[in-house]
Parts: sequence; C-alpha cells; structure tokens
Amino acid sequence: MLPFKEIINKHMGLIGKVVDFDPTADQLLPFDFTANNTELDLPTLSDTHRFSAWVDKKLAKNHARYGIGGYNEHRTIYSRSTHFDQGEEPRRLHLGVDIWGAAGTPVYNFYHAKVHSFRFNNNFGDYGATIILQYQFDELTFYALYGHLDLNSLQHLYEGMTIPKGKAFACFGKPAENGQWPPHLHLQLILDMHDLKGDYPGVCQFSKRDAYLQNCPDPALILTQTFASALPQNS
Repeated sequence: MLPFKEIINKHMGLIGKVVDFDPTADQLLPFDFTANNTELDLPTLSDTHRFSAWVDKKLAKNHARYGIGGYNEHRTIYSRSTHFDQGEEPRRLHLGVDIWGAAGTPVYNFYHAKVHSFRFNNNFGDYGATIILQYQFDELTFYALYGHLDLNSLQHLYEGMTIPKGKAFACFGKPAENGQWPPHLHLQLILDMHDLKGDYPGVCQFSKRDAYLQNCPDPALILTQTFASALPQNS
C-alpha cells in the first residue's frame, strides 16, 4: 500500500474544508504552547477563564479569525491538569492540530465518512465532547478525532451513521462542554484505533513519540484545503 501522504495527495482535490476560512480576508495566527511561551504562567493556565481571555486577546490583537498549531509540539500547558500526569513520565507531546476560535464555530466533514464512535470525555483537561469519523481512500482506512466539541454535536449520532462531505456535523464547544479549555477544535488523524472507542490519546509521553507519530500523521495534509497558503509550514 502507498504511504499515507501519497494517498492523501492523490485525492487532495476531493478533500473539503474543516472550518470556514477565506484566505483572501481572514488571518491565521500560529500559537506556540511550548516552554518558549513565557506569557502563559501556571495561574493563567489553571484558570480556564483567564486562559480563554489570553487566547481571545491574542486573536484580536493580530486580527486573526483562528489560532493554529500543535502537531508534534512538546507543550508545557498540560501541567494545568493531572489528567496528563498519570504514571512516572507525564504526557506532554501533542499529536493533533488545534484550531482556536469562537465557541459555536461550525466544523465540517472534509470527506465522505461514517461515525466510528463518540463520547463525552468529561474530565478537566480532557476532550469533552468527542467524535471519531472513519474514512476510506482507496485501500487506506483511517480515522479523524474531533475533540473539544459542544454537547449538541453528539445528539442523534449512532455508530456507522453516514456523514457526507461538506456537512457541518459539529461545533466548537464552550469550556463547560469541551474539557475546560478555551474554545478550539482538536483534529487528530489516526491509522489504527487499537480497539478504542470515543477516545484516543491526543497527548503522549515523549519517550513514546516515534510510535505515536507513526500512527498519527500530520493533519496539515488535510487542512491544506481549508487554509491554503495561510497554513504555517510547521503546524
């Protein structure tokens, strides 16, 4: 079978948008949540309202519709939740791309899919409302996890349900429904779900980086069709 990137590139013209974005008018702001970001101290990170206000201020100052980034990023922000500190080595390496924006922002299905699973992962720092869709490109089957959604997105779903390309099937959730984060979408591609349903690690231990990145390709391949030349090269 061809490598994942080659198969996606082969079908690039068939891939649709994930969120609304006009590259001629809208701005996209890269976010850095590594130790290089000294603006985010622990008191700010620990207070979801303050953290959300920081994100909103950054977007407004830069006249950006969305913030973006995070794939293969070793992040300090997960110190805000014990959800990422279980075991001897904390989880800090991010495996998806985050799109930061307003609560209620519509999320569109980029290609014909079916519902693999869904769940309300209601822990502080977790995904909150989560939907996993299954895709088929030629002989390639893969999955996309959409995390930090609003609870209404889970209504009327069932496993195996068809979600057509272009359908607005979810929205960015508010903190009370998205795991207590500033509103954003976590988009993660997964080749093997390892029999998990409604959940898959979006952050891993650095010592397991290679194995997880091999199973979770860069979503920038998919997001190219949404953001065009505005997409940062390292997102």
